[in-house]
Amino acid sequence: MKINFKSSLKIILFIVFILFITTSFFLDFKAGKGIAQNFTNFLIQMVKILPAIFVLIGLFEVWVRRETIEKHLGKDGGAKSFIWVFLLAAPMAGGLLPALPVGYSLYKKGARLTVILTYLGFVGIGRIPMILFESTFLGIRFSIIRLIASIPIVLISGILLGKKLEKDLYKLPKRN
Repeated sequence: MKINFKSSLKIILFIVFILFITTSFFLDFKAGKGIAQNFTNFLIQMVKILPAIFVLIGLFEVWVRRETIEKHLGKDGGAKSFIWVFLLAAPMAGGLLPALPVGYSLYKKGARLTVILTYLGFVGIGRIPMILFESTFLGIRFSIIRLIASIPIVLISGILLGKKLEKDLYKLPKRN
């Protein structure tokens, strides 16, 4: 039996983490308790959102044909590709967590790397739930100015990074 060093290290680090949290509660170590609380909150949030994300990604895989993605987001998609991914990113809930598997799915179905990177950037800056939340605290004017400034930056950086990676013949690693 071959032992994988990375897997063993991950297991050891997780055990050390659990021991640290447990010890923190026995010794009343506030920082350790805070870490435990943050970990628990994050874990609960992920358990709530991940099943729905996986179902939606599964439906996306089955319902959206490769030809459709290639036509609109592939090599022949042109500038409209970026409008499509902005519209795809806008209603996303959950931030980058659900966006990464969607981006991978787009990649498998033939979307250009520049389009996928731009999509991920748009998810980071242009989600409607985030904009609504932000505008209640900072004002609608701030949100509009931030969007007007951010969209070109994300677009340009996604295009430049994608072109560089495509020039270097970068391919995402295959899943085992």
